[in-house]
Amino acid sequence: MTDRHTCASLAWLGATLLAALATTPTARADAGGMPMAEPESVGMSSERLQRIGKGLGRLIDAGHIPGTVSLVARRGKVVHFEAAGLRNVEAGLPMERDTIFRLYSQTKPVTGAAVMMLFEEGHFLLTDPIAKYLPEFAEMEVYLGERDGEIQTEPASPITIQQLATHTAGLTYGFFPTPVGKMYADVLDAPSETSPPDSLEAWVAALAELPLVAQPGTEWHYSVGMDVLGRLVEVVSGMSFGEFLQQRIFDPLGMVDTGFHVPDDKLDRFAANYTPTGDGGMQLADAPETSSYRRPPAVEMGGGGLVGTVGDYLRFAQMLANKGEYGGKRLLGRRTVEFMTSNHLTPNFPDDPMTTLFGMLGAGDRAWGVGFGITGSVVTNPATSGLPVSKGTFAWGGAATTHFWVDYEEDLVGIVHTQLLPDGTYPVRDLMQLLTYQAIVD
Repeated sequence: MTDRHTCASLAWLGATLLAALATTPTARADAGGMPMAEPESVGMSSERLQRIGKGLGRLIDAGHIPGTVSLVARRGKVVHFEAAGLRNVEAGLPMERDTIFRLYSQTKPVTGAAVMMLFEEGHFLLTDPIAKYLPEFAEMEVYLGERDGEIQTEPASPITIQQLATHTAGLTYGFFPTPVGKMYADVLDAPSETSPPDSLEAWVAALAELPLVAQPGTEWHYSVGMDVLGRLVEVVSGMSFGEFLQQRIFDPLGMVDTGFHVPDDKLDRFAANYTPTGDGGMQLADAPETSSYRRPPAVEMGGGGLVGTVGDYLRFAQMLANKGEYGGKRLLGRRTVEFMTSNHLTPNFPDDPMTTLFGMLGAGDRAWGVGFGITGSVVTNPATSGLPVSKGTFAWGGAATTHFWVDYEEDLVGIVHTQLLPDGTYPVRDLMQLLTYQAIVD
């Protein structure tokens, strides 16, 4: 069984990939409630869109990934929606368009939307110090190293809400091989017998006792900042984080299969999760029947706790594409979404702030041409990013290889989900974007 927060203690069991199974994009009900359309009606080529299935299918046929659900929507209409391969290799169950996936860090943009809703209501400014609302962060220290076995620190400048939302607050993750990362793993990701924090309030309090990896606002470090923002939502709204998401985002958008656990009556749709083997194959990491996702978590993590379907996430992504509105319901104002999806990194940051993250995931090249907005990446230079996306494209993904993006210039939403941990093992997102953009013909 895989712990949902640390993705540790993965089971190493052999698996043989079965023949790929695919469905054709004909039904409407599981396409996020959006209408299907002939690709040519929105400036895309039917013939060229078929390359998506063929390209992803090569990864499936090679036994690299179990299966995929891929979707493309343009101008508010779905033009490609396909399931291929298997959702559970051991059981021989085909991938379906309503398969439920572990979203992991694809949770983060949802948390960002929740924060921006409260921001719009005037509860806080993004430039406010987080200590104004979570006083445990009032006197943070920055890790400098060790001397004679003693940790050396210096006082940190105040952490702002905006820095938490852009991974520039000086926080980190326990899976990074650094001294502070080890502290996170020991305190926040501890085995159950050592009684880790059992509420978001307690988890944040424990986090605030640990040092920062850098002065706030000076470096980009992938971090638990969005989990802290989940606690901010609780304090400001007076609701639990999960209740807020349900009432303010999931219910209005009709995201009926999205939440922090998989109920028993939906377990048959929950995909198994896999990790790669040294020979390019896969092995089971988390089986649906024994997964921790079968139970509501003690801590609802805004940085990586959600599960959901591609159809559900399309509703959320299309809301962003529509500048805050979906299905006649407005969740955010137009200018707020434009602000949220802009690059928030100052000129002091390099053009490749996420290189450290991508390098840890196994990508050897530097991540040029991509900045960061409120809880999602923003393309700043398509040419140096290496893909023919548009400047300003907003995106993020999850540890088990789930991805979405919103291209405002092309009025396009793309989503591709599989379940292989870690993300970046194979270029699933890159292939999906390349094969989507080559199909634009207008």
